[in-house]
Amino acid sequence: MDYVPIVLSLEAAGMASFFLIVFGILVAKFMSEVDFYGKDVIEGFLILPLVVPPVVVGFILLVLLGKYGPIGIFLERFFNTSIIFTIYAASIASFLVAFPLMYKSARSAFEGVDENLKDAAKTLGAGNWKIFFTITLPLSLPGLVSGFILAFARALGEFGATIMVAGDIPGKTNTIPIQIFFATENGDIKGASVYVLIICIINLFLILLSNKWSKSKLLYKSDGNK
Repeated sequence: MDYVPIVLSLEAAGMASFFLIVFGILVAKFMSEVDFYGKDVIEGFLILPLVVPPVVVGFILLVLLGKYGPIGIFLERFFNTSIIFTIYAASIASFLVAFPLMYKSARSAFEGVDENLKDAAKTLGAGNWKIFFTITLPLSLPGLVSGFILAFARALGEFGATIMVAGDIPGKTNTIPIQIFFATENGDIKGASVYVLIICIINLFLILLSNKWSKSKLLYKSDGNK
């Protein structure tokens, strides 16, 4: 059995996770607190990767990151490098496809915090960022963790966008979903079945972990209110 696809999948999802946490939280904070013209349109674009086929996301990335794309030209001209057909491209694809899950969970969690607590903190002289880190973020933690776990699981299983921008380069970009596809294409049903079982076990574990975390936090909150 080749363990490289497992390592590459975890590597791509791991890199995507960092940006999911940072941008998911920051963008959700901004969108939950600030009203501006065209906000609904912007949010539509943020959630769009969740409803369009992943191959569409991959195509857009290919146009942007490719040899003749604006980002691709910039990277080639100033850094003499290209990220297309690398594990970094796979990570970017995983991030974009999984981002809506993290964003929606984070925004719902932030909007669920009692505004009276924030107002009370403001009357005591606390600034917006202090309120965020001492009140909003701690109270939103269950929703953030659940959203992150689901987003990570989605990133781990990404195929459509990844195959467009990373391809199938053995030892470099052949993540588990890509390995499953090409193993099936080559008639290696047994090999594909092993990888299917592995990714199902990993994602099932993540889902159970998310559910257990949510239940434990709800139980703790219920006990604390007694």
